[in-house]
Amino acid sequence: MSQKPIREPAQKQRRASPYRLELLPVVPAYHRRARQKKELKEGQLVYYGPMPLYYGIGEVKQVVGSYVAVDFRGTGLLGVHEDVLSEEYLIPIPPATLPLL
Repeated sequence: MSQKPIREPAQKQRRASPYRLELLPVVPAYHRRARQKKELKEGQLVYYGPMPLYYGIGEVKQVVGSYVAVDFRGTGLLGVHEDVLSEEYLIPIPPATLPLL
C-alpha cells in the first residue's frame, strides 16, 4: 500500500514572492560591481546579489563595519526574515528600478 509523504517536496514548499525578483541582475560577490565601496544606510533597500530569488528584497537595519543587518521579511524563496551579511553580497536597488519590481 502506498503512503503519502509526511512533508511535501521542497519545490512545493517554496512560496512565491510578491516582487518580480527575476528582474534583479545576479551580481556575484567577486564581481567588480560587488567589490565597490557602497555607502549603505539604514532604511535603504538592497538585495542579495549572488541569488536575488533566495533572499528577496530587504531593508538595511544596521551597518557595523563591513557587516550589514538586513530585514528581508521573508520576501525570497528561502523565507529569511533577518540576516547579517558582508556588504560585498548586498546590492543597492536603484530608485528607478523599484516601480518595476
